[in-house]
Amino acid sequence: MRQVLAAVGYNFMGFFRNSRTVITFLLSIIVCFLLSSRVMEVAERFGTSMQAAEPFIWTFGDATAILLISLLLIFLLSDLPKLTAFTPFYLMRMTKKRWLAAQFLYIVSVTVLYVVFILAVTVLLCMKHSFPGNLWSETAAILGYSSIGKDLNVPSTVKVMESVSPYGCMLQAGVLMLGYSLTLGFLILLGNLLAGKKYGMLFALGYSLYGFLLNPEVLGKLLGIDKSEMFRVRSIVGWISPLNNAVYGMHDFGYDNLPTITQSLLIFEGMLLLMYLFSLRALRRYNFTFLGG
Repeated sequence: MRQVLAAVGYNFMGFFRNSRTVITFLLSIIVCFLLSSRVMEVAERFGTSMQAAEPFIWTFGDATAILLISLLLIFLLSDLPKLTAFTPFYLMRMTKKRWLAAQFLYIVSVTVLYVVFILAVTVLLCMKHSFPGNLWSETAAILGYSSIGKDLNVPSTVKVMESVSPYGCMLQAGVLMLGYSLTLGFLILLGNLLAGKKYGMLFALGYSLYGFLLNPEVLGKLLGIDKSEMFRVRSIVGWISPLNNAVYGMHDFGYDNLPTITQSLLIFEGMLLLMYLFSLRALRRYNFTFLGG
């Protein structure tokens, strides 16, 4: 374990000074500001407050918002696996399995840091109108019980507010986003191991496009499905689309034939396990190339 942690620590050397990291986190702030402005607009218009966790819940409560913020993660993890002048040093002193475990742990660490940063940014952007109590706010009630939330495309729903507290909802939404982001990061690593550098980004973009096309609204428009049949599309897509598995509102709260939060997490866990096994197999044939002095 000490060897694995040492390799992870070396991967983080210069991480926060890397231009790719700086650009990714700056762009994520801009995306959070643009997406959360819809919620802030309602609070300012009606002079109401928000619970501290609500900006994150409502901002990243739909597939489009999660897709946009996850695309930045592709840019952040595009250089996997980390190959530097010190990589041969680690490979001579540890097995390939441990080295691969270090790459996976690095992806987990970066993704957790990224999701926590997104959460912090949304909380700070709306702190002027927020309060810390674990109760749904008047703003949430306005969005959920009127047509305003639908008009502004803010996914505030009554069934969510009736099922869980704000902090509990924030935790579950964050874990779902983390699960989807991890599958995206592991897919980048797998693609680069299988086909070479930069192919991982193509794998990840294809994965994102698959999720976008399986959005119920997008799929309904493409196939010309009648509105009366959309509930069937919503149910099927809720199970087979990883992106929709990451959307908190696309889960069963006792009203729909959709996966539960636990079932979605099990789906992500199964996908991560498969990617790890495929990565182990690809590592046997991976051609390590080191350039430089």
